[in-house]
Amino acid sequence: MILPLAGVLFALASAVVWGFADFFGGLSSRRSSHLDVLALSRVGLISVLTVLAVMTRDALPPLTSAGWAAAAGMTGALGIASLYRGLATERSSLVVPAAGVMGAVLPVLFAALVDGFLPLAQQFGLLVALGGIWMVSQGHNDSSSPASRGLLFGALAGVGFGGFFIMLGQVEPGTTFTPLVIAALAGFVVSLIILAIARVRFPVPTKNPTALLTGALDATGVVFYMLAIRWIRLDVAAVLGSLYPAIAVLLFRGVLKEHVSTTQWVGLGVCVVAISLIVV
Repeated sequence: MILPLAGVLFALASAVVWGFADFFGGLSSRRSSHLDVLALSRVGLISVLTVLAVMTRDALPPLTSAGWAAAAGMTGALGIASLYRGLATERSSLVVPAAGVMGAVLPVLFAALVDGFLPLAQQFGLLVALGGIWMVSQGHNDSSSPASRGLLFGALAGVGFGGFFIMLGQVEPGTTFTPLVIAALAGFVVSLIILAIARVRFPVPTKNPTALLTGALDATGVVFYMLAIRWIRLDVAAVLGSLYPAIAVLLFRGVLKEHVSTTQWVGLGVCVVAISLIVV
């Protein structure tokens, strides 16, 4: 089954943009706490999506779709919060791969139950992609502490990301930007609640503009993903979009000259093979 080219390109574009968002999010986290980055990135996300909704005069979605969008935004924000919390543990090297794989597996299982299985070659491509995501996401933390905490936070983050992918897929066609604004606002509310629980003041945006840029890039990636699922199946779009760690690794290597392990290089190659298996 040959997939529509537009859907594939939109899904891959979401991976590229999310890779940049991951890169700048990492830079932001080095300047301030993960809670500050979470809150400020939601501001950037809302700003970009609101401008797009106003410029395109996008209509309000039906109530059911608005509900799915809000649930997606809350789930996604919880996933990001779990990811940043996990990155603060001693076994942070396990967090990103666990989140990436879990976030892709859930849409695959959901689509198999709802829409049936893909042709065998593409099923194999999805499995190869999951392996590539795990390999390319591997960090360099050599801590000998128990891995359970890192895996736990990574899995929780992945559940949040997978839920975000699935719930956005339930939004009815006809509107694009207004459901995403609703999702972003719901995620912002979640971030405010998290800040209140942690007794942390809302950060000053000018102190970490990179976090705002992270949110703006996240918004662009979400738009591309939303367009992708109008053309191709949810599971394919989610897995292709989840290849973003490969882009982030290349950026950290090219811009900051950070070391890329052999496992990560192999993972990059595996991701390329997976794409060729999925799209043909």
